[in-house]
Amino acid sequence: MSKRGYAASKKLLTGLIGAPIAHSASPAMHERAAEALGLRCHYQLIEVAGADAAGLAMMLEGVRRLGFAGVNVTFPYKEAVVPLLDALAPGAAAMGAVNTVVVKDGRLTGHNTDTTGFARAVAPLLAPSGNAVAVIGAGGVGKAIAFALASLDVTDIRIFDSELARAATLVSLLAPRDGAKVAASVEDALHGATGLVNGTPVGMLPNRDTPVAVTLLHDKLWVTDAVYSPLITPLLAAAQERGARIMTGRELAIYQAADAFELFTGLAPSTEIMGEAFDEVMAARSSTYRAASSRPGGMPGV
Repeated sequence: MSKRGYAASKKLLTGLIGAPIAHSASPAMHERAAEALGLRCHYQLIEVAGADAAGLAMMLEGVRRLGFAGVNVTFPYKEAVVPLLDALAPGAAAMGAVNTVVVKDGRLTGHNTDTTGFARAVAPLLAPSGNAVAVIGAGGVGKAIAFALASLDVTDIRIFDSELARAATLVSLLAPRDGAKVAASVEDALHGATGLVNGTPVGMLPNRDTPVAVTLLHDKLWVTDAVYSPLITPLLAAAQERGARIMTGRELAIYQAADAFELFTGLAPSTEIMGEAFDEVMAARSSTYRAASSRPGGMPGV
């Protein structure tokens, strides 16, 4: 639908496919941004765990038929969705991962705004020269992060994944860019690195683990996490204690959402308004978590 079409209808149906997603701040961000533009948006969470290809195809067919302008896709379906779409934007095709599906004229086209969003978020952390960045995780988010770093001319990208073959596949996808390599371990990835990015779900509530040992963190490092629930993950808390500069998942969440919204509507949303909505969601969730944690045995799921 064109910009004029959305302005005339003032209605917008979008959503998110993934699991678990009850914690997502996306509904608040998209709905608030739409309201500021004079649109009425409903952002539907479509949480289905363990869907196979047939189940995922069925969800996408519903998206196609039910009037959605598009949907976001998150863990664990960013790669699984790729062969089920009608077309891919060049960036999404290059990395084989999609986080945004646009519906137009009955066709589903995959994009990746994790890449554009992370590039916008991480740029201020990069030195004018000499960046060596360790990326933990080579799944859908890890792919987007690595491609974003490459787009910013980071030529020393060390990729570690518990499945080394997956890391090797990502390195091959980044070719012919120089400098991306498979790290044999987290320690190997971090040796001499100036930056560290967690592209795994480790540390997302209710999980309280960290993908990197505290002893590997130091004050010459910047550290960021794609996870934003909680905002200060165990990794970021440990990095902060060791004197590292940190960036939460807030900026990635906001910028990828803004880029997706523009793909859905053709309209550029206010990142300030999206940020306010994100902050309200996180503040409410933090209050709920603290209240539950103060009760005997009370640790909430999300």
